[in-house]
Amino acid sequence: MKRTLLLFLLLPLLSFGLAHKFYVSATDIAYNEKQRSLQIISHVFTDDIEDLLKTRYNKELYLVKEGEHPAADEFLKKYFFDKLQISVNGKERKLTYLGKEYDKDQLLVYIEVEDVEAIKNISVKNAVLTDIFPEQKNVIKVEYGGKIKSLLLMREELEGTLKFGN
Repeated sequence: MKRTLLLFLLLPLLSFGLAHKFYVSATDIAYNEKQRSLQIISHVFTDDIEDLLKTRYNKELYLVKEGEHPAADEFLKKYFFDKLQISVNGKERKLTYLGKEYDKDQLLVYIEVEDVEAIKNISVKNAVLTDIFPEQKNVIKVEYGGKIKSLLLMREELEGTLKFGN
C-alpha cells in the first residue's frame, strides 16, 4: 500500500520533470596575463542555439559537423555580439569572435577581448538565448588573479558586476 501511495505521489513530479527542459549556458572568462586578454568560452546546447538562429536569421541553418550551414560562423558572431557585452573598469570592450567547436550536444563559442588592463571590476551582460527561452539561465565564471567569481544571469537580470580590486 505504501509503495502504491508513494508511486501515486511521485508520478506527477516525474512526468513534469521529463516534460520540462532545463535551459542553461555557461560562459568562462579567464584573464591571460601574458597576452593581456580575456579569453572567453561560451557553452550552449547546440539544439537550442540552432533553433534560435533558425528563428532569427535563416530557416535552413543547421549546426552539425556534417551539413553545417556555410554562414553558421557569421550568424553566431552576429548573435553573440548582440547578446554578450563585457565592460572592464567601466569601459565597454570590443569582442573578437575566434570560432566554435562542437562537443557532444554542446557548442563552444570562443571569443577574446584584447588589451585588458588590470581589472578592478568586470561587468557582463549575457542575454544569450533569453529572447527565445524565458527560463534560460546563464552562468558566468570569471577567473582573474587567482580568484574565481561567478554570476547567475537570467531574463529578469541580464547584467551583473564582479569586483576584483579597489
